[in-house]
Amino acid sequence: MRAIIFANGVFTNVQGARDLVRPDDLIVAADGGTRHALAAGLVPHDVVGDLDSLSPADQARLQAAGARIVRFSPHKDETDLELALLHAVREGATQIIILAALGGRLDQTLANLLLLALPELRGLDVRIAEGPQTAFLIHGGGDGALVEGRPGDTVSLIPLGGDAVGVTAVGLEWPLFEDTLRFGPARGVSNVLTVTQARVRVREGLLLCVVTHTSSPSL
Repeated sequence: MRAIIFANGVFTNVQGARDLVRPDDLIVAADGGTRHALAAGLVPHDVVGDLDSLSPADQARLQAAGARIVRFSPHKDETDLELALLHAVREGATQIIILAALGGRLDQTLANLLLLALPELRGLDVRIAEGPQTAFLIHGGGDGALVEGRPGDTVSLIPLGGDAVGVTAVGLEWPLFEDTLRFGPARGVSNVLTVTQARVRVREGLLLCVVTHTSSPSL
């Protein structure tokens, strides 16, 4: 099952969200992300969070429209987006696309990107989508990940939490073969796709892969 999560960040591509959603998607709004879903003409199946961004009247209208309210105490350790992600996993989502997770507060943007590393998301296809950009994690070990797009799309590989060791990237203008991308330096930024499907593997560590598409990505 695929879940679409609306976070409470900057949301500018309303039509893109409408085009993205399929009839069988689970639509989850992280508290204030509800207004983004509604702006796209979508009533969330589930609204998750402490609901400090929604008035009681708003909540009543959502429930009347068929939305389920999953309320948490404001005295919580998790952000609303983190709770929404964990909720989607519990509901059985194996693919998750997060919208409106970037922009506005820098701390929230960074925290939202780092949520991709939640242990509960390991093995799932989880991506942040923002206009022409998509971001996802590549974990060490295994077969790595396909990086899909068009020749000319920009691909950045950014180590998280330490060095990424044994990085092999085939299908990029500057390929890598068992290289180490150090945590801190920006060596992996602004590579370029030369094919429609590149393959990136990392032996040890964690890579944030950000693809900037020259046209709208297919998710």
